[in-house]
Amino acid sequence: MRQLSLRQAEALAQQALRAAGAPQRVAGSVARALVAAEADGLASHGLMRLPYYADQAASGKVRAAADPVAERRAPALLHVDAREGFAYPAIELALAEGGRLAREQGLALAAVGDSHHAGVMGHHVEAAARDGLVALAFANTQAALAPWGGKKALFGTNPIAFACPRATDAPLVVDLSVSAAARGKIVVARDKGESIPPDWAFDPEGRPTTDPAQALKGALAPFGGAKGACLALMVEILAGALTGSAFSHEAGTMFDAEGAPPRLGQLFLLIDPQRLGGATTLARVESLLAAMLDQDGVRLPGARRLALREKAQTEGIRIPAALFEELSRRAAQEPAEV
Repeated sequence: MRQLSLRQAEALAQQALRAAGAPQRVAGSVARALVAAEADGLASHGLMRLPYYADQAASGKVRAAADPVAERRAPALLHVDAREGFAYPAIELALAEGGRLAREQGLALAAVGDSHHAGVMGHHVEAAARDGLVALAFANTQAALAPWGGKKALFGTNPIAFACPRATDAPLVVDLSVSAAARGKIVVARDKGESIPPDWAFDPEGRPTTDPAQALKGALAPFGGAKGACLALMVEILAGALTGSAFSHEAGTMFDAEGAPPRLGQLFLLIDPQRLGGATTLARVESLLAAMLDQDGVRLPGARRLALREKAQTEGIRIPAALFEELSRRAAQEPAEV
């Protein structure tokens, strides 16, 4: 393993992305997102994604230099066209403009279309909550789950995230995938030569498997059985149909550089809590959280993530040596023409 400060990791990631053709403004946005995932202990959404991102930028599967465009379609409706570029700059624009609308109108719905892999959805809603808004987010991903009773992957792992500001502490963040495990975790297990738990996925014949390679050829298991599969369907409609983007089964894989842009979608509901619930809203939230913590063994969602983040601020992060060498090799190349 290699130890890096957060600043070193961001610089390395930016250089590798610049070499793949991303302009500085885009490389900075993507690098910050990937390193933030590492700092929170979410390696499956961290720097292991960068070689895939860079190869897709070089091949044109993602338009690395694309500038997202925002269009207000109604007083509280915003559409951001990611223009087949990276999701992170488009989401930053959606939250900035959508947040302005939410403070103006009381709430706003911000849709991001023709987008790419959105990373840790909890980070996006957390940013909105730090700006004083309650946020709910939906995103579709490459096909990974079969409809309940089926064998062929049709829905994505389709994360759902929620964040609420707090008066005196970091925002409350809930971030979950509708699959029993994130696809990225299975990719990590495959790359490490490790097995996976038998309730994570099915092989191409619909049988439970502990082999990550077979799982990636088959379908992931939804959490909660049929209920999880229904949530996946719901997110497909919200993030795919409403944003004017591709459905999961129409998008290509995020783990190679071949094929057309995935054209995924993300949808954000942003609410001004005081405009809706009044001045005591956040105090009432605190009373609920206090009642939870009054019970032995209870901790708030995200407590482990925040502890790891605080540790990373002083100690940095650790990544596999092979990944460090790969990123260093890419970073050493001359920046591609944009």
